[in-house]
Amino acid sequence: QVQLVESGGGLVQAGGSLRLSCAASGRTFSNSAMGWFRQAPGKDREFVAIINWTGDNTYYSDSVKGRFTISRDKTKNTVYLQMNSLKPEDTAVYYCAARLYSGLGVSQAEYRNWGQGTQVTVSS
Repeated sequence: QVQLVESGGGLVQAGGSLRLSCAASGRTFSNSAMGWFRQAPGKDREFVAIINWTGDNTYYSDSVKGRFTISRDKTKNTVYLQMNSLKPEDTAVYYCAARLYSGLGVSQAEYRNWGQGTQVTVSS
């Protein structure tokens, strides 16, 4: 069984930083890219960032570009999302998931093994 567990969320003041972690256990997709998504209250889940299997290529949504950084540590089976200069608009439940392919792609239909999510709340 493949399991992804997000952690690191919490309440932070605007302008602050958080680092989210996504730990994988069990069997995982071979050579899969990993993505971060978020869902704000009353809104649909949206793409945030993705990193390819080798970790040498990333892609971000325009709303977080320049503020968020995705990375991965294969030795720890963990993907990270460093979030800086947080804004109240970043408030959401953040999810990680494994893509069915090794390269970059933003379609949520191509992702599996969604974690349970971790809540990020940014106060003004």
